[in-house]
Amino acid sequence: MIINQKRLIEEFIELVQIDSFAGQEREIADALIEKLRKLGCRVTEDNAGKTINGNAGNLIAKLPGNSDKPTILFCAHMDRVAPGNNIKPIIENDIIKSDGTTILAADDVAGIVAILEGVRTAKEQNVDHGNIEIVFTIAEEGGLNGAKALDVKQLEAKFGYFLDASGPVGTIVNQAPSHKDLDLIFYGKAAHAGLRPEAGINAIVVAAEAIANMNIGRIDFETTANVGVIKGGSATNIVPDQAEVNCEIRSLNEDKLQAQLEHMIAKAEKAAEKYNTKIDIKVTDCYPGFIIPETEPVVALAVKAANSIGIEPIIEGTGGGSDANIVNGLGIPSVVLGLNFQDVHSKNESIAITDLIKSAQFVLSIIENA
Repeated sequence: MIINQKRLIEEFIELVQIDSFAGQEREIADALIEKLRKLGCRVTEDNAGKTINGNAGNLIAKLPGNSDKPTILFCAHMDRVAPGNNIKPIIENDIIKSDGTTILAADDVAGIVAILEGVRTAKEQNVDHGNIEIVFTIAEEGGLNGAKALDVKQLEAKFGYFLDASGPVGTIVNQAPSHKDLDLIFYGKAAHAGLRPEAGINAIVVAAEAIANMNIGRIDFETTANVGVIKGGSATNIVPDQAEVNCEIRSLNEDKLQAQLEHMIAKAEKAAEKYNTKIDIKVTDCYPGFIIPETEPVVALAVKAANSIGIEPIIEGTGGGSDANIVNGLGIPSVVLGLNFQDVHSKNESIAITDLIKSAQFVLSIIENA
């Protein structure tokens, strides 16, 4: 099966030039609704936009099958990170990049166009396929909030493929960690730093002692922890009476996740006790993890599809999260596929045209081999 390379590249160039941020996806959503309908899909838009106070919802498109093959879901996200306004894509040899003043938004326009072109080619070349469901989500970059608000009851797919990983084309991410946020507020006592410092309790010192006693970074092969943001104080001549510390914990193992969380809380409580003060503790479940065995149909089909077009399948885990975490948690076994975009979330972001083509071929091969 031959992918229309010219059409694929032109569609990528078109879509990266449409501004689209988390909660502000209306323009690209409208463009994609038109494209999906031209594909013959029935398209609906859920109420996720209202849930997150955005101007567009998740797009859910359904293409009727022409065989009794299983229903498959393909997904990518419509939003991007800053600076992503007024992107001016440049093609140099095989590489597409921005002009250096913005990101490129290959994350995740590359996933969008690979899905569109793969499905379009399957239709044009009369490939036998079951029902195909396509979801383009909002607000992935804003904390997977579009997927969290997805109306999953509209979906019938047996399993799904999320095109949103940075590994080489052929990468199949079959496991990802659960993620919790830990927010701590340490309270002290304000005093004049020059006249009566001994009358105060320095909340920043309390927070610093807690952090110094925490195990953070790479805890083991399944678990990580990070202290990412520290805020406190208002002036150098005032003993600070409050310090805020924002942390995260990720793990493929739920018991280890809980143990690391309890460890960090215990160190915070011990520091507060030492200085005879108090803390506020807030724990947020950001998203669930998933581990899908290689024998499961969603992985086995991806391996078969990669092999059939001469792409080496690479099955691996990740330390990051994606919309696939949410949809797995909602009951649809899903993996994330690599697109091989480079330097994402930076002005150096790029993608090779050959990888765009391979990604579309991979989608088409999954449809063919289902």
